Parts: sequence; structure tokens; C-alpha cells
Amino acid sequence: MKTLRLVLGDQLSRDLPSLTDLDPVKDLVLMAEVMSEVTYVKHHKRKIAYLFSAMRHFAKSLGDDGIAVRYRRLDDADNAGSLAGEVAAAIAAFGPDQIVVTAPGEYRLADEMAGWQARFGLAVDIRADSRFLCSLGDFAEWAEGRKSLRMEFFYRDLRRRYQVLMEGDEPIGGKWNYDADNRQPPKAGLAVPPPSSFAPDAITTEVLALVEMRCADHFGQLAGFDFAVNRDQALHVLDQFIAERLPLFGTYQDAMIEGEPWMYHSHIGLYLNAGLLSPIEVIRAAEAAYHRNDAPLNAVEGFIRQILGWREFVRGLYWLKMPAYAEANFMQATRPLPDFFWTGNTDMNCLAQSIQQTDALSYAHHIQRLMVLGNFALLAGLSPQAVNEWFLVVYVDAYEWVVMPNVSGMALFADGGYLASKPYAAGGAYINRMSNYCKNCRYKVTEKSGEDACPFNYLYWDFLDRHREKLGNNPRLGMIYRTFDKMAPEKQAEVNADAGRFLAGLDKAG
Repeated sequence: MKTLRLVLGDQLSRDLPSLTDLDPVKDLVLMAEVMSEVTYVKHHKRKIAYLFSAMRHFAKSLGDDGIAVRYRRLDDADNAGSLAGEVAAAIAAFGPDQIVVTAPGEYRLADEMAGWQARFGLAVDIRADSRFLCSLGDFAEWAEGRKSLRMEFFYRDLRRRYQVLMEGDEPIGGKWNYDADNRQPPKAGLAVPPPSSFAPDAITTEVLALVEMRCADHFGQLAGFDFAVNRDQALHVLDQFIAERLPLFGTYQDAMIEGEPWMYHSHIGLYLNAGLLSPIEVIRAAEAAYHRNDAPLNAVEGFIRQILGWREFVRGLYWLKMPAYAEANFMQATRPLPDFFWTGNTDMNCLAQSIQQTDALSYAHHIQRLMVLGNFALLAGLSPQAVNEWFLVVYVDAYEWVVMPNVSGMALFADGGYLASKPYAAGGAYINRMSNYCKNCRYKVTEKSGEDACPFNYLYWDFLDRHREKLGNNPRLGMIYRTFDKMAPEKQAEVNADAGRFLAGLDKAG
């Protein structure tokens, strides 16, 4: 039986379910760069370049192993412009008996592929993606009957299942979670190791020129592109992280320093999400570092929790709640995205730093995303759909399955508390404690009101005040509301006036 095997751009793994039973004599692998995937949102130039280069390197490795590959480049004269179009063209050229594909990571593609069998008149075998550690069926079974979902309990179950940092049925060290040890602010004199860097080879150089030409109006910069684009390079990034960054990752994972975008983070999300690394090999590498005494438990547990816990959790939640989750808007937020999200031109230095860094690198770490960008979007009442699209556009590791739960559930509380027990709202004091951004800001973080006050300060209280009906009974916010109620009426009025003035300025600028 002749089989056409479609490999998507985020499925660059030789362990892919759709490749495990490949017959090199009878089968054809199809990979395609298509404009519909480049522009359903206008992805960051660096993200497109990374994926196209990684796809071309993966196709070459298959070909080098004697596997027939039909690779369609974006600039091929007869490129169909869509995945379905390229599948149709491959069927006409190859005449397969069936199509095999691993389930896509995004609902929009899964919904389209559900109609392919009827469209093409061929059997279409859509196989579950085994590259995750919790199947969608297992997640749905775990979530059944729960009014809200909390990652911590899910994470503990997976720790037991995979025996990660365990002594029998108990966690090594006696605690499941060392988050309390992982929130240290940056201190002077930190020597942050430089990130892994790879000079573009001939394939990448060709892709960079293509993206610059065909995607000139997309957000982001290509200058200095140095991402890993094949599995060997991705493994090098992992090894360098384990050796140089993991020991201090836990302590400083929430810290932000101007001019130090990479900090002690692993920078492997893009490689995990595109298939160049597998989650279990990353987890085992970190676990081994602990057992060798090369990294402390707080760092190793915190890192593993992000992959075994959070990554698996948000993926399960996404598929459990789509497509309705995309429309969630518990706070009824409708404000458009301010222009400065695309330019970085704002007097708020924390936002400027995070956005300018994102423009240059297609990267920002999780606290910049959650507690600077997401926090601002929450307090300012930005539309969840607009914020979701922005995050999907700008980050190299962004796919809807990971973006939407983090944005709608975690950052914006748009799902009304299904994912998070309270909104992740904070004033300027948090950013000042966890970064050095405030010292170079036009606004004064210690001032609570007036023209020079940090906007996070009055936006925080105004957000709570205007959403009291929805949030007032949240047990985790009771003490905060009592603090607000103790403010003098004129102080409360000043907060509301400052917030009104600032938000009116956003609306006028937009």
C-alpha cells in the first residue's frame, strides 16, 4: 500500500507516529512551506525563518537516510499556498492509497483535516501525537467532574507515573514544589552565561533571504539570527543549559535585568514545540544533573515542573475546552491592542524592554510575558482575542495550544478561574522587586498617583474596583479588597481618575 505521509512544521521528530511504520520503498513524505501557514496570523520573521530552516534540515536528514521526500518551498513557482492544496498536488503526482498524518497541535488544522477523507476520496489516518507525556484522553479523564483545574495535582500524578524525582511514592526532598525558593530578585554582579549561538549555514542563509523578501511587512527582526535548526544543535542547547544555567535557574527564573534577555532560562521551548527535542529526554537530563550533584533540587524541580507539569497541563486544557475557549472573556475586556505593542514606543520601561526584546529576538521569558505584558493587558482591559493573536504572532515558541491557556487562562483570567484561582494582577512594586527596569523609567514606581506615578500602581487598584462584582467574593482577594476599602474616599477617587486619564490616552492613541 502506497502511503503519503504529511509532516507538519512543528513535527520534526523521527519518532513521529506517522513515520514509525514508514516503508522507504513504497511511501512518500510530504513537507510544505505554504503561505496560508505563514499568514493566518502574520508570524514574526524570526519564527518563520526558524521553522523553514528546521523543516529543510529535517527533510534533508530524511533524504540522506534513503526516504523519499516531496519538499515544497514557499517560492516554488507552482506552490499551492495551502497544506490542503499541496496534499492534493502530491496525491495527483504520487497516487497514494492512503494519507497518514500525526494530529496537528492547533484546533483550526484539526478541524480542517477532519474533512480531508471526504475531500480527497482517500483514507486519512490521523494519529494521536505521542510526543506528549499525557494523552488527551487521559487528561480528559483526570479533568472530569472538576469545576476548576489546578496544575499542581495533575503534576504530582505525572511525577508518580513517570517516577521523576521520586523515592517510591514520595517526592525526593519531601516536598512536591520548591516554588517558594525560586522567586529571588536579581542581585548585582550576576554573571549570566551567553546563550547558545549558531552561525547560519547555507540552508539557513537561503531561508533568511526568502523570509526577508516574502515577509517584509511582518513584525520582527532577522538580524543576528542564531537559533539551532537541527536536532544535534538543539541537543547542544540543552546540554549547555544543564551545564551553565540550570544551577541558578530556580533561584532567578522570575528575575528580569535590562540588557539580559536570556537570563538563566533554557531557551528550548522552540525546540520542544517543533519536535527537535522530546520532553522526556529533557526531563531526564535535568533529573540526572540533580543526581550528579550538578544542580540543586529547587532548580531541577522548578524546571521539570514547567515541562512535565505546565506544558502538559495547558495542552490538555486547550483540547478539552476548544473551540469555545477561544471566545472566553469573563472580564468583558474589549480595548484594542495599543500601537506600542508593535513598536515598543512607550514611556513604561518594563513594557518597552519586553517589547523591543521580543521584536529583536522573538523571545521573552515567562515573567516578562505574564507579569509585565500580560499584567498590563489584564489591568488595561485589552481584548483577549487581540492579546492572544499578538502572543501567537511574536514568539518563536508560540502555537495556539500553548498560547491560549497561558493568555486567556493565566494572564487575563478570561476563563473566569477555570485555570487560575485568581487574576495574576500586580502593581509596580512587583516589577520593581523582580527587575531593574524601574530605575530607568520615566515614571516613579514609589509614587501611587499623579502624572509621574507608575501606571501599574493606579491601574491595579482601578482594575479591582471596577471588577468588584466579578472578583469581590474570590477568597484569595478578600484581604486586598479590604485594603482598598480602608483607603480614604478621595484616595480611591484619585486612583480612578488617574486610571481613567491613562486609559483614555490609550484609546486616543489607538
